[in-house]
Amino acid sequence: MEKKFVIWGRNPIIEALRAGRNLEKIYVAHDSHPPKELLELAKKRGVKVQRISRKKVEELAGTKKTQGVVALLSPVNYVSPHELFKECIEKKSFFIVIDHITDPQNVGNLLRTCEVLGGVGALISKDRTSPINETVVKASSGAVFHLKISKVSSLSRELKNFQKMGGWVFAVEKGGKDIREVDIPLPVALVLGSEDKGVSKSVLDISDQIVTIPMKGKVTSLNVGSAGAIAMWETAKKIL
Repeated sequence: MEKKFVIWGRNPIIEALRAGRNLEKIYVAHDSHPPKELLELAKKRGVKVQRISRKKVEELAGTKKTQGVVALLSPVNYVSPHELFKECIEKKSFFIVIDHITDPQNVGNLLRTCEVLGGVGALISKDRTSPINETVVKASSGAVFHLKISKVSSLSRELKNFQKMGGWVFAVEKGGKDIREVDIPLPVALVLGSEDKGVSKSVLDISDQIVTIPMKGKVTSLNVGSAGAIAMWETAKKIL
C-alpha cells in the first residue's frame, strides 16, 4: 500500500478526523483499545471502524509503531449527493451507482468507463463496497480525479431524492427488459450490483426500469466491469 494513503497512530488519526479529512476506513487491532474520542469522532464523521489482526494493521502501516490503529486516507474529495445529482441533471448525462461492489479493480474499471463515456460521477454505498484506494485509482487510470463521487449510507433513499429532482433510476440486472429495446432517458442513474448478489432489493424496488444484457453463450454471466461498460455505452450513445 502506498504510504500517502495511510496514516497511523492515535493522535494523527484523531487530528485527521478533527480536521475533516476524508478517511475511507479506520482499522483497529483486535487487541487494541483506541481512545473514546477517536471512536466518537469516527462515528460523527461517518467513518467505518473495523477490527482486524495487529499483524494486518502493521502491514498496512508498514511499521510496528501503530498504537494498534491505522486509517486509509481517501485520494478523492467526496461531494454531496445533491451536487452529483445537480450536475447530472444540468448536463443531461448519467452517473453510475456502485451497489456493494467489493473488488477495487472492478470499481476502478467502472469509473474509468464512466469518465471516458461522458458520465459525471458515481454514487457509492458506504458499507460492503471497496474503498477508493490506490488500486481503484490505478485501475481507473486517474479517472477518479475527473468525476464527482458521493459516498452514502442509503442508496435507495438518495436515489429517491434524485427521482424527485427529475432523474431516472435504471438498474442493470437479470430478469429485466432487453437493454437493446429500451430507450434509456437522461438524466439517469445506472445501478450496478455485485456479481454474487446483484442489485440490492431496496434499490430494485424504487428503480424506474430494470434492464438486462442479453446473452447467448454457455457462460451465463458477465464481469460487472464488462456489464457496466455495455450499459454505459447504451446510455451514452445520445451524448457522444
